[in-house]
Amino acid sequence: QVQLVESGGGLVQAGGSLRLSCNASGRTFSRDEMGWFRQAPGEEREIVAAISWNGRMTTYADSVKGRFTISRDNAKNTAYLQMDNLKPEDTAVYYCAANTNSRGVSINSNEYNYWGQGTRVTVSS
Repeated sequence: QVQLVESGGGLVQAGGSLRLSCNASGRTFSRDEMGWFRQAPGEEREIVAAISWNGRMTTYADSVKGRFTISRDNAKNTAYLQMDNLKPEDTAVYYCAANTNSRGVSINSNEYNYWGQGTRVTVSS
């Protein structure tokens, strides 16, 4: 069974940091694009960041540029999202996803075909 499992969410004060991890099992995603999305209450799911299979290409939502960093360790079948200088507006459920049809980076959630269950991030002011 293929699974993506996120971890690392929690409650943090504004200005703080969190590191999310996405561990994949059941198949290797070392040749696939990985992405992080988030969904705040009452809002649609939105792209946060995406990374190509080899890590050479990344893309970020404008709202997180300069504060978040996406990375991956293919040997561990794991993707990461380092989140620094967190703001209350970053509060959301964060989802890890894999796109097995792409070697690039995509901001379109419809192109991702494997999803984790999400981890909640709450940033207090």
